[in-house]
Amino acid sequence: MTDLVLVRHGETVWHAENRYAGISDIELTPRGHEQAARLAGWAAGAGLAAVWASTLSRARITAQAAADEAGLPVRTDARLRELDFGQGEGLTSAEMTARFPEARTAFEADPAANPLPDGEDPHEAAARFAGALHDVAAAHPGGRVLVVAHTTAIRLTLCRLIGVPLGEYRRLFPRLDNCALTELRLRAGRVALLQYNSPIGAVR
Repeated sequence: MTDLVLVRHGETVWHAENRYAGISDIELTPRGHEQAARLAGWAAGAGLAAVWASTLSRARITAQAAADEAGLPVRTDARLRELDFGQGEGLTSAEMTARFPEARTAFEADPAANPLPDGEDPHEAAARFAGALHDVAAAHPGGRVLVVAHTTAIRLTLCRLIGVPLGEYRRLFPRLDNCALTELRLRAGRVALLQYNSPIGAVR
């Protein structure tokens, strides 16, 4: 049995403007650094066995603050990165609608079946992310592990792991706040969702 605490990185410049960051390496805002510091305060007493992060800097920087407080190194895995949003990278929803209205409408109807133009297949993204989580769990049996990653990748993978259609991720999990806690328990290949999008301080 391993508990994985999945956390979206701190706020970035693009997220503050409601822009899709995807695989673009965008820096944290001052607020994002404050969120990372609050996560670090939680991590100091969370009984963590390890800290893992996406290779994108916004996740690594967020994770580093927590790892420092927990007295652990940050381990990275490229499979934990965000989706590549293709032509949607750096755009707001309104800008996408203006540039490729039909594709944006199809994405909103079923984002798993209709990725944004030139974007990554959500099913492949969920598979790689889930594979990383299973490997992390196997590396830390019986432990509690912090995994700092990204909102769309996390929500898609939650759907995959609990057995619901990936196309429902925007409806079932409409938001994932920066540095909020989502915790899974992996036991013998089965997954339980212990908490979702919990603010730091509300739970341990």
